[in-house]
Amino acid sequence: MRATERSSTGPNEIHGPSPRPHKAVRKRRILRFSVISLASLIVLAAVGILVWANVGVMQAETGPLDKVRTNPAVSLHETPESFILSPTAGASGVGLVFIPGAKVSADAYLYKLSGAVVESGLTVVVTKPVLNLAFFDQRPLTTFTNAALDVDSWFVGGHSLGGVRACQYAAQPDVSGLILFGSYCANDLADVDTRVLSLSGSTDQLSTPEKIMDAAHLLPTSTTFFPIDGANHARFGDYGLQAGDGVATLDSSVVRDVITAEVDSFLRNS
Repeated sequence: MRATERSSTGPNEIHGPSPRPHKAVRKRRILRFSVISLASLIVLAAVGILVWANVGVMQAETGPLDKVRTNPAVSLHETPESFILSPTAGASGVGLVFIPGAKVSADAYLYKLSGAVVESGLTVVVTKPVLNLAFFDQRPLTTFTNAALDVDSWFVGGHSLGGVRACQYAAQPDVSGLILFGSYCANDLADVDTRVLSLSGSTDQLSTPEKIMDAAHLLPTSTTFFPIDGANHARFGDYGLQAGDGVATLDSSVVRDVITAEVDSFLRNS
């Protein structure tokens, strides 16, 4: 009788250890996992920034904006990059590139700036910052000055965070001066040969008068500081109340008149 052959998978067979992946393969797997994880985090962060930057943007009040649109002395033109305000007659050849504060709609500043357009013949280009935040907007100044090629001399300015970005433009040799609206510089312009007007609000609790003066050493000694008594942070635009701000005691139209007079005086002496 033939002996029964033992199955190769019989219960008494002793198996050796399972082969392990080569070290190079394991490293590739770890690297792939790390890259995918990092890419996922970057995508999530980008989506989060996009959502945050576009939610809660403070919009222009309709009343002041309608006054600009119906003013026969002011021409208003909109492009994908900016709003352009210009006088319908008597243009001075001087322009201002104005940068809005963080998460404030660009057209919320048109009424406050339109007074200087009429009074001084000033052309104003109000930028539309990338993601509604000036520090994300690294486009060159020519992106905005090219919108008004008939302007011979350009000033830069801005409100709040927009003013901080304007300070960076102000260091360029082709810029004639800087106008700050409830703002202050983070870069040093003390030795830059340029003229500066700093407008502030006495009840501003965001760019407080103390913060503005604490940063005054970054500006030329010839800088003109003009505090507007009774103005808060939001009074430099027309977009309603702003969280953390003080209470304004000066009417918005009066603040516009003060801004107009001070900007006109500054430009005439530049």
